[in-house]
Amino acid sequence: FLAPRKDFKRCQSRPNSAKTMLKQAALITFASSAAALQAPGLQVLQRSLHTRLLAHEPTTALERGAVLRGAVAAVVAAVAPTTARAADAVDYKAVAADIAKIIKSDPDKGPTFLRLAWHSSGDYSKQARDGGSRGGTIRFKEELAHGGNAGLAKAVKWLEPVKKAHPGASYADIFTLAGVVAIKEANGPVIGWSSGRVDEPVSSVAPDGRLPNADMGSPAKTADHLRDGVFYRMGFDDREIVALSGAHALGRCHPDASGYDGPWTPTPTTLNNGYYSLLLNVEWTPRAWDGPFQYEDPSKKLMMLPSDLLLVTDKKIRQVHEAVRQGQRQVLCGLCRGLPEARGERVFWVDADGVGLTSLTMGAPRVLWWATRHNERRARAIP
Repeated sequence: FLAPRKDFKRCQSRPNSAKTMLKQAALITFASSAAALQAPGLQVLQRSLHTRLLAHEPTTALERGAVLRGAVAAVVAAVAPTTARAADAVDYKAVAADIAKIIKSDPDKGPTFLRLAWHSSGDYSKQARDGGSRGGTIRFKEELAHGGNAGLAKAVKWLEPVKKAHPGASYADIFTLAGVVAIKEANGPVIGWSSGRVDEPVSSVAPDGRLPNADMGSPAKTADHLRDGVFYRMGFDDREIVALSGAHALGRCHPDASGYDGPWTPTPTTLNNGYYSLLLNVEWTPRAWDGPFQYEDPSKKLMMLPSDLLLVTDKKIRQVHEAVRQGQRQVLCGLCRGLPEARGERVFWVDADGVGLTSLTMGAPRVLWWATRHNERRARAIP
């Protein structure tokens, strides 16, 4: 099927050159299709080799390599996603500025954008190699319907004007960049970020049930869920559970979304270490109300989820939590130990006795960097 039938028969009549001739025929068949796409010079070279094939004249490896490289380049150029080519012309500083305007007009939208960025990546599976932020699939109603994404449809809607103003930017890039901008607007660091994600179809939506559930009925079941059902699935360990939980330094729960109610800290639009300190230093008691089980502080103004209290009640996680709160160097650096130098994109957050970041490279959120209360910094990334 690679060469014309008469050419195949001629190859059979000359056993010593049959393998070489068949390779050439296959190459020329591929190059013919590629030459039809573009590259006039490739068309000339392809026709020359085809003539020599019919005449049983030998060709050099250099000539065949030139045809192959040209054919591959032609095919790639012809089928490359138009969205990727259009993205080259996008002014991402302008995209970020438009997102910042939305947050400045309503600071409470910043934490919601951060949650959108996290949830778009938090369904990643290291084993299945699917999910994550790279396809921007959280824009689909099928993924927004996942239990953990309650209330995020409004965040997608808030960003539609940004997409309309910058059509070359993918939804996946806009959603992750929104998390980066949200951190900056919350007085966090300026975080390195790169574009280039290509939106994927609805068929790429990951299965429901991968995002964290605040309460599985008992502390032991909730701990098992967070470890085996969520964070270990993404390649995390207990230290990174503590780190990523620090995102609760920002935002609040809404009864019309998750069902829970209230902020975790008195500064829900500012990134700081209040979440960790409050967990360890405040007495949290069950709240008496008609909603789902949650905890409240003595002032009844702040709340914690059952999953938050695991940072206090689970022995292994508490050890990490206390070390993080105290800024212990060995624990902070342990998160970065053995990781290759950063390459690619670095996206957003984590509050410790300072601030840490997360990477969304290839759609997988990974802890990147921490700054302790003493401003000691360690930078590494997972590709």
